Amino acid sequence: MAEDKKLVEAITSMQDDFAQWYTDVCKKAELMSYSSVKGCMIFKPAGYAIWENIRNEVDRRFKAAGVENVYLPIFIPESLLEVEKDHVEGFAPEVAWVTHGGLNPLQERMCVRPTSETLFCDFYKDEIQSYRDLPKVYNQWCSVVRWEKETRPFLRSREFLWQEGHTAHATAEEAEARTQQMLNLYADFCEEVLAIPVIKGRKTDKEKFAGAEATYTIEALMHDGKALQSGTSHNFGDGFAKAFGIQYTDKDNKLKYVHQTSWGITTRLIGAVIMTHGDDSGLVLPPKVAPVQVDVIPIMQKKAGVLDKAYEVGDALKTAGLRVKVDDSDKNPGWKFSEQEMRGIPVRVEMGPRDIEANQAVIVRRDTREKITVSIDELADRIPEILDTIQKDMLERARAHREAHTYTALNYDEFKDTAANKAGFIKAMWCGDQACEDKIKEDTTCTSRCMPFAQEKLSDVCVCCGKPAKAMVYWGKAY
Repeated sequence: MAEDKKLVEAITSMQDDFAQWYTDVCKKAELMSYSSVKGCMIFKPAGYAIWENIRNEVDRRFKAAGVENVYLPIFIPESLLEVEKDHVEGFAPEVAWVTHGGLNPLQERMCVRPTSETLFCDFYKDEIQSYRDLPKVYNQWCSVVRWEKETRPFLRSREFLWQEGHTAHATAEEAEARTQQMLNLYADFCEEVLAIPVIKGRKTDKEKFAGAEATYTIEALMHDGKALQSGTSHNFGDGFAKAFGIQYTDKDNKLKYVHQTSWGITTRLIGAVIMTHGDDSGLVLPPKVAPVQVDVIPIMQKKAGVLDKAYEVGDALKTAGLRVKVDDSDKNPGWKFSEQEMRGIPVRVEMGPRDIEANQAVIVRRDTREKITVSIDELADRIPEILDTIQKDMLERARAHREAHTYTALNYDEFKDTAANKAGFIKAMWCGDQACEDKIKEDTTCTSRCMPFAQEKLSDVCVCCGKPAKAMVYWGKAY
């Protein structure tokens, strides 16, 4: 049993050191490994499989929403990047530059894309001529490079995977509708697939995307009480269109500028899943995103008929549409149980000679460790029901955790006390002045997470300065 416990004991308790716990889970669950390229990581099969499930489901939802996929180059000429000044200033500190092609210096530096607004704009100015060419609702799945000073697996790395949608519309109203449509798509995906409840709202001007008129966000609360921006959607208005000359001839035969949007999610959603649902034994994966949903573990598998029955059960569950692994390795059962828990596989099915003789198996839920004895003949019917229950229960637990760690502050002393002593969201009124936003960050390290669409009037005055309040804001310490 000492060997069985070793796998679990290798994880630091999240209560002792949450950051180390997170790193331990990423490594021990074999989601990633470090690369010789500083600040970059290697996605191992278990980690990349989670991203594939995220990508495939989000892409399905995109296509249902009228989105088409394209792919643009990874390199952006410096002159193109500098066309929109606010945009380039926002990214300048993080840009990686290519100065040589082979042995020869380039006539113009190329940046490795940190984001693709400028490339899409350059593309659209030739692609769009008439109102008949609109709307353009394009997306690309790719990697981007941002030269981050501090990195952490999945949450922040110098190269990361994401999708970036870029659309062009005839009117401001259409652009605003698409901006909010995609934010709602992200929110629904996070809740329905990742079992992560989110707050939807608008970023303050200080926190909005460089070059955007408005940035909308979904904010999630991690187990340690820190916020994680989990997806953003930006309304660019016609600012980029004017900078790049993206015009079209309307039905009235007049030249007009298009209105644009951009929206994206990244592999930090894998980090969100880990930090929302994990425990001291490792990952706890929501069934809808888990690469393996069922781990069939034969007990005393060298006994005649045990492995054959495990394979038979595995095949029946696959036929029922489940993602199944039969652990036929020569490790002892205790080690297999620990490994299944570490990897976050939602359920395991235990069966030994006595179980098979009795035509039954034991189902163990990863999230609660509840054991359920089921007839082998009923496994293909019962396990999907149990997986649905796990999915719903995980969302409700995450929602309950967020509600229990969301606080209200009516004055600045109360705000500072809460920020110093309680981890979570703080709801407080704000006057709209960036000076107060800056002061709150300086005094408490809390940043504005969003002005939620569902506004509440907690009081009439700003929590910081006492002047008339304009909005209720979610504040918090964030990743």
